[in-house]
Amino acid sequence: MPKPPVLENIVRQHAEMAAFLWTIYDWHLLNPDENPDMDAERLVRLIERLEAHLDGLRVAGEVGKRIADERYREFPEAGELFVVRMLTTSAVVKISDLDIAKVRSYIRSIIGVSETI
Repeated sequence: MPKPPVLENIVRQHAEMAAFLWTIYDWHLLNPDENPDMDAERLVRLIERLEAHLDGLRVAGEVGKRIADERYREFPEAGELFVVRMLTTSAVVKISDLDIAKVRSYIRSIIGVSETI
């Protein structure tokens, strides 16, 4: 049975949304009092959406990795780098299991910013 086609425009949207949602998530962790609307329920939904977009990229396989790399080359920012890094691991790591300090340190070491956003 042939593999279904990969819709690159959809995969690109997964990459862009995952990068954006990571940026929102990380900003909220750094500034928890800045957005009173981001309650526990909304934060859980944000994480679920982020993980769903990362899963969409993983399902696309090499095409997902390529598109994530292209997005990072075009926009070398923290969110795009986060997505590329999440796709380089063989094991699927849940957002809630990440050591955020290590993630930020990694991003700083690559793109050289004081904060990830």
